[in-house]
Amino acid sequence: MLLIRQIIFSALAMFIFGINQVNAASGLTAADCKELKRSKVLTVNNPIPCNRLARVMFHYVNENGVVKNDGELIVLDIIAPHIKSLTNRMLDQSFMIAKARSLAHYQGDDGASMDDNNTSSFNGRAITNSKNWSLHAYGAAIDINPLQNPFIEISTDGIAHISPAKSAHYAVNRLNSRPGKKQRQGMAEEVVDLFAQHGFFIWGGDWNYPIDYQHFQIGPRHFVKNLVTLNPNAATTLLNQHIELYQRCKNKYASQTKPMKLRAMCADNVLKRMH
Repeated sequence: MLLIRQIIFSALAMFIFGINQVNAASGLTAADCKELKRSKVLTVNNPIPCNRLARVMFHYVNENGVVKNDGELIVLDIIAPHIKSLTNRMLDQSFMIAKARSLAHYQGDDGASMDDNNTSSFNGRAITNSKNWSLHAYGAAIDINPLQNPFIEISTDGIAHISPAKSAHYAVNRLNSRPGKKQRQGMAEEVVDLFAQHGFFIWGGDWNYPIDYQHFQIGPRHFVKNLVTLNPNAATTLLNQHIELYQRCKNKYASQTKPMKLRAMCADNVLKRMH
């Protein structure tokens, strides 16, 4: 019944707004930048300036099967068109997103955002337990549905720390077809290939440790740094070339390879070209 409701709401949104009008991207204003600085999401030392950021407003299906129109992701400007398309596709397949708000609502506190099961992108912060800038500080990474897709840090003594904590008894087991259990909505495995089709070739769920199921990023650090040093037109061309490479790989081997293996193989092919 819930799935039927999701499909109905998604179809209604497509009918009313049209696929190209549902989501919209725009550059940040001076007032937007001031608010990001006030809320400590953007600092003077951030690796990219505020004028390289864009906001994508989008519709999404929430956990009650209702289409909401308040989704917001702040990303690197050249990525914004891909985010617009990506979120349209997720709406089209009724992929659940609990909420998506700027980190300004959480004063830049990533832990608070995760605890609220918030999907987010830009945040001028360092990598967890590191002094290096996170790729979120470049607007080149997205975390989706942290409750359904936890961050699992594993210490050398084998103890796992799970964030957010309430995921520990809910989403560590990634199997979603289990006897006597309802399927869980909003799990990253449903959209890993969809993210890759839009340029997010790295998924934290592929890592040995830490395991970051919620995390998607455009590419390795050196590739992202290269993107932000290029002018926007050149950077867009470079990113699109890698997206086309991924799609050509999928088209070539689609009939021979299982979907998850195909995604991994084609993403690996793209990442090798980035080195």
